[in-house]
This record gives sequence, structure tokens and C-alpha cells, in this order.
Amino acid sequence: MKNNKQAQSKGKNHVFKIKVTKDGPYIVTGGVPLTAEIIILDADGQCLAWRETRGYPEQKIYSLCRCGKSKNKPFCDNTHKTINFDGTETASQLPYLQECKKYTGTTLDLTDAKLLCAHAGFCDRSKGIWNLISHSEEPGSREIAIEEAFNCPSGRLVVWDKESQAMEPRLSPSIGLMELPNGELCGQIWVKGGILIESANGESYEIRNRVTLCGCGQSSRKPFCDGTHRKKYK
Repeated sequence: MKNNKQAQSKGKNHVFKIKVTKDGPYIVTGGVPLTAEIIILDADGQCLAWRETRGYPEQKIYSLCRCGKSKNKPFCDNTHKTINFDGTETASQLPYLQECKKYTGTTLDLTDAKLLCAHAGFCDRSKGIWNLISHSEEPGSREIAIEEAFNCPSGRLVVWDKESQAMEPRLSPSIGLMELPNGELCGQIWVKGGILIESANGESYEIRNRVTLCGCGQSSRKPFCDGTHRKKYK
């Protein structure tokens, strides 16, 4: 399978960048648009789509909280310094195609890097994307499988056509903050459109069309989200 050249090319000029600081915040540069977004459910209570709830004023440079304890969320207020936040990065530097498993379907294929899962829940609708891929010749199955993969914020799931071309949503460089129905930000930071993410030691992570960063401070694979934020709201 070929990698997603569109996502790779978007990050080459490094106009938009997220710098992970040692035991501190994410420094976002380049004027990256920042919004809050909520998950819309269908009639059965399954995750269906994203809806923007509010936008933040444009800033060329801003710092996003990484420890999860800021009183000025989503922005850093230096609380990480008073709580001795350990922001050690433990995520793999391997590219997506070396970490994913391939599922072969009838009209679509699927790659799934389970360790990237941020537990947004879009893949469960209509008996799950894996079932849909296996029966993608059935009416509606192909379209729903594509929708579910496109809505996966972490990029865990990618659908491919039978010519081994990745099918990705068209996402402009931006950051979406996952919002709960009560208006609280839950900690998932959705990075879209091929933005460069640089580690504290100066190495760059693979540039992808969509990834999720940890904003609760508790992920086991920092700087990326592993869904730990969900435990607080169960």
C-alpha cells in the first residue's frame, strides 16, 4: 500500500507546527485555527458526526494545556510547574504503515493501528467498520464504512480503494478540541490537515492527515491520546 502523499506534502513547508515541550504545554505556531467540537449521536445513540460548537480568536502562537489541570483550558496557565507534571513522551516513532493491521474487504480495504485509538466511538455504528468492510458490496455498507473511518480523529482507521490508494477526508490544518454535552473540554486534541508535531527532543513524528494529542495528562503513550480521558466521565 502507498502512504498518504497528500498528508505528507502538507507538512513539508512547516508553516503550521506543534512543539511538545518538556513536561510543559504544546506550543502551536503558524496561526492554526482552534475550535471546540462535539460528537453528534444517531437515533440509536451511536456516534454519527462532528459538529463545531465554537471557535477561538485567531492567534499566531498559543500554548495548549498538556497536563490537564489548567484553570484556563484549553490554554496553559503554568499549572504543570506546580504539580510536577511528567510529560515524558513514550509514543512510538514508527510510521503508521508499520504499526497497522490490514483487513481485506470486497470493495474496500482497511488498515487499523489499534494502539492509536482515542476511543471516540465512530467505528461502532452499523455493527462496526470491520463488518462493513467485509460486506462493503452491500447497499450502504461502503458509504458508512468510509464515513466511520473519516470521522476517526486519531487516524487509527484508514480505508483504501482496491488500487491501494488511501481515502482520507479533506481536512484543512486546524485543531479541534473535543467538547462534552455540558460544555466541558474532555482532553482529546484533534490535530487535522498534516500539521508537523515536533517532540521535546527535536525529532518530528510522522506527519499525518489526522492524529489526536493528549490533553488530560494521563495518556500512556504521550504525546498522543490513548482514551484515558474517558475514565473521568464514566
